[in-house]
Amino acid sequence: MTNAAGYSLGLHELGVGCYAYLQPDGGWGWSNAGLIVGEGRSLLVDTLFDLNLTALMLDAMSPFTEAAPVNSLVNTHANGDHCYGNSEVVTKWPTVEIVASTATAHEMPEVPPSMLNALNQAPGEVGDLFRSFFGEFDFGGIELVLPTRTFDDRLNIDVAGRAVELIEVGPAHTSGDVIVHVPDASTVYTGDILFIGGTPIVWAGPLSNWIAACDLMLAMDVHTVVPGHGPITDRAGILDVRDYLAFVDTEASGRHDAGVDAFEAARDIAGLLEVSPRFGELGEYGRIAVNVDTVYRSLDPTHDTPDVVEQFRRMAELETH
Repeated sequence: MTNAAGYSLGLHELGVGCYAYLQPDGGWGWSNAGLIVGEGRSLLVDTLFDLNLTALMLDAMSPFTEAAPVNSLVNTHANGDHCYGNSEVVTKWPTVEIVASTATAHEMPEVPPSMLNALNQAPGEVGDLFRSFFGEFDFGGIELVLPTRTFDDRLNIDVAGRAVELIEVGPAHTSGDVIVHVPDASTVYTGDILFIGGTPIVWAGPLSNWIAACDLMLAMDVHTVVPGHGPITDRAGILDVRDYLAFVDTEASGRHDAGVDAFEAARDIAGLLEVSPRFGELGEYGRIAVNVDTVYRSLDPTHDTPDVVEQFRRMAELETH
């Protein structure tokens, strides 16, 4: 079940001092974040894609953070729509501790804001391509602020007496994905381990790790699930993402074994997904090109993965044909 009726821009109360900041429509760059409020202190889950968006979010949270300032920020993974706004948080709360997995901290500098800014401003076909994905965001003048504390596997954080569990489940979507579990609220913030209403994109993989992450969450006592993109959901949303990934893994693996080219396999599987009663309505369906390529790379480490420009070109091609 997805809470589509409540899917609107802004801060949403989940109960027991937990909040979700949602950005419809959840497509490229329109990510979610979260706030966990304790007695006099708060923990922020992720920032947004640019400084203006992050500032708007922090303003919306101010009725709660004035009495309970943010002293911990968790970046669930390295993608810019979950960490480029870190400097806004540091400006507001200079002593904030920024926490991420070790793998995420290593991966974050690989795609700095300056790179996306240059791609958005590039002339010709490359600039047009990236503006079609990210043209609504302003990457100029963003200083990437890296984590100040890293961990591997699991870390418990005390938020003014509230236990918050950080669980590393990557590599999956990226190299070091983390989910944020709030046991006393039966709530989990998943980062981009969940895309609800949109197609998951598996930059790192293997898909089996991501499926295992879904199984881990399904085994938890959680009732409220905040995805990295899309409306608030529950266990059914986790299961939908798990089933999509399992379907793609099976279909792509079979075509790899049969010697089918990765992009041709992606075209073929895209056709199956288009008529699927479960997956046919997912947005950003061109991401199947990246997902199939990741399966191929997982099965054959010598597989030649295209560069990032070509990956975006292929996704755009699938969505325009």
